[in-house]
Amino acid sequence: MQDLLTIIRALADPSRVRILLLVRRMELSVGELAAVLGQSQPRVSRHIRILADAGLVRRAKEGAWVFVRLGQTAIAAPVLAAIDALAPVAGAADQAMLAAVRAERAAAADAWFAAHAADWDRERSAFVAAADIEAAIVAALAGRPLGRLIDVGTGTGRMVELLGRDAAAALGIDRSPEMLRLARGRIEAAGLAHAEVRHGDMYALPSGDNSVDTVVLHQVLHFADDPAAVIAEAARVLAPGGRLLLIDFMPHGREELRLQQRHVRLGFADAQPIEWMVAAGLAADVAARLPAPDALGVTLWLGVKPPVATRNLIGERQAA
Repeated sequence: MQDLLTIIRALADPSRVRILLLVRRMELSVGELAAVLGQSQPRVSRHIRILADAGLVRRAKEGAWVFVRLGQTAIAAPVLAAIDALAPVAGAADQAMLAAVRAERAAAADAWFAAHAADWDRERSAFVAAADIEAAIVAALAGRPLGRLIDVGTGTGRMVELLGRDAAAALGIDRSPEMLRLARGRIEAAGLAHAEVRHGDMYALPSGDNSVDTVVLHQVLHFADDPAAVIAEAARVLAPGGRLLLIDFMPHGREELRLQQRHVRLGFADAQPIEWMVAAGLAADVAARLPAPDALGVTLWLGVKPPVATRNLIGERQAA
């Protein structure tokens, strides 16, 4: 009963309901929430603390920023269902502001990529040697065919070049025209006639459900404003038995990377990508760790989509 009363009290303020509906759509920083709500950051922080105490949201501190995401599914899901049923248009006015936040993030990232496309490979390998990362990638995916491969956020196409010869077909996706121009040149030079690159969005991959065998996200997720949605979209296109390989930085405090290289997230602890993969229906674990003393380390996480028979059995057990 006390938990129920805590949740009800947490919802007894319009601003807190707005915050809950906003972070339902995407993970937001306290500053971004303050801008959307038109309130001071200290006031928004107090609202967030009350929601967090009720289990409705979670906070994650990264350097000088604090990000807010939806809380425990067992608590947040029924509350959101009740809001949808009782007030189906609640929060509609905030969605335009949320779209502006998305657009601002995307524009900043696009501008950076346009200015740094030619240096992208050097930027990616500035912390752990590229050869070490690539060897770990090949090892993580060894032992079975790559099949149909998608490299999400392909940049200059290095992952397509590295893995494409062992894939039945390879597709590199990126939203930067400058990156795609360089990637096309690289793929053509490598003679990969079965590989191509295409303009696309990591939140809406140009592939059908259950149509891809391998998805790679190489140092892409730290640019995402909604990492869980990126992983869910990758899981959607994976065929049963398909694999998602995520390569990204370990947690760090290099705050300057937000401004200089438009990083949204300052690395990831193991629990975060694994939680997102499991929520997307994948079996997930750490594939490799590449620590870098006095620099930024890199982790590889591997998610596998269960075979059809296993997924059906799980569904039957849950239904029972």
